Amino acid sequence: MTAIRLAIAAAAFAALSGPASAQAPAAPAARPPAGTPAQQRPGLLFKEAWRQSAGGAEAPVNLAAAVRNPDLELKVYGQGAVLNMVGKDGDLNNPSHLFSGESKNPVAFTLRDKKAYADLSTLGRLRVNTKMSGLHKVYPIVKLANGDWWLADKPAGGSIRDWLMEDVSLADARWYKLDIADVVTKGNPVDKIDLAKVDEIGFADLMPASGHGPGGWFDVGEIEVYAKPVAR
Repeated sequence: MTAIRLAIAAAAFAALSGPASAQAPAAPAARPPAGTPAQQRPGLLFKEAWRQSAGGAEAPVNLAAAVRNPDLELKVYGQGAVLNMVGKDGDLNNPSHLFSGESKNPVAFTLRDKKAYADLSTLGRLRVNTKMSGLHKVYPIVKLANGDWWLADKPAGGSIRDWLMEDVSLADARWYKLDIADVVTKGNPVDKIDLAKVDEIGFADLMPASGHGPGGWFDVGEIEVYAKPVAR
């Protein structure tokens, strides 16, 4: 009888103690200290909507005439890089835009604000209107004030049928060192670079284009950059 009583007592103890230990409350999630200010989104630093070529006909991009914003400079990079201006101002179906179809090598372009560096270090982002053909994408690139070039792993270009305005956040991007002369990446990515003083901002296509017609190229229309200005 003693053995039976002991077995009953052990079973009763297990029934009472088991669920309680299995359902122990989880530790509360950590919260930021009271009064911690939220990160502030930067405002619009600059916008470029491009200016059409004469009559809206396709023509090699004129670096000075294509830019509407007088504070900006347009630059093009890559071996034998070719960019054309296509489309018409105010045409939603075919806005004035940069077209890469005739570039037989990787190509990149940037905008440089003559008055200010861009501080993209706190929730900096880009907004870009694109249309793509084939597997092409455009990757954000930056030239830092110290001359270093980097490419972010956050491509834009999601539609081959219609124009698509996209926001590209740089807050969680990984970065590849960029050889701007050949528009190719070098080495392994890094999780963070110092974006407090950016000299030029733009996009790169790492694939050669296929000419006119379906195949492979990019169209890039309006661009907006959201960052804090830093006086030069």
